[in-house]
Amino acid sequence: IFLVENFVDGFDIPWGLSFLPNSDLLISDRNGTLWLVDKNGNKKNKISGVPSVKYKGQGGLLDVEIHPNFEDNNLLYLSFSDFLPHEKNKSFTSIIRAELRKNKLVNHKTIYRAPDKFYTKSNIHYGSRLVFDAKGYLYFSIGDRGNRNQAQLLTTPNGKIHRLYDDGLIPKDNPFYNNSSAQKSIWTFGNRNPQGLAIDPRSFNIFEAEHGPRGGDELNI
Repeated sequence: IFLVENFVDGFDIPWGLSFLPNSDLLISDRNGTLWLVDKNGNKKNKISGVPSVKYKGQGGLLDVEIHPNFEDNNLLYLSFSDFLPHEKNKSFTSIIRAELRKNKLVNHKTIYRAPDKFYTKSNIHYGSRLVFDAKGYLYFSIGDRGNRNQAQLLTTPNGKIHRLYDDGLIPKDNPFYNNSSAQKSIWTFGNRNPQGLAIDPRSFNIFEAEHGPRGGDELNI
């Protein structure tokens, strides 16, 4: 028997959840705000220092995930729809890392940012989820951005799941690392709009939920 009850409210489009070691909860809202909610749902604090996002269509502040060693380093990761400073109508999915200090994000570092040429006016299919595996590798998803054919190309970052070290460096054993024309961070390709990632704690297989255009959603391993 499951009981469903209201835990905390007052969000626009809550997108990502990540529990801290003390059971408090980080919640990302697609409108660009990040919240810290105590484990009982009684207190909700807004986190400052969140990067600016393009909140339009399916874009905005997307997933939030804490570092596997959060208790020691206070690091968390955010995925969001980033925009070009000189062309704010063009956007793409980016990943940052920051320290959480007294309800404020400090010491920001860009973990992943695509080259400017991949930023487009499309406001759909950003992905995006973040997960760490047992070895500390970071996986994150990016949707095809509405260009479905590009999901099949190793030369483009969209329509893919990527794999990095926690500091943003690319592992040399990634499957396409030695392909001179490929995006070296690619782990899988041909993913339309992967908006769910979860790791099986026993097999360590990654489960991925992918949106189809009219039904046809997929659950992939």
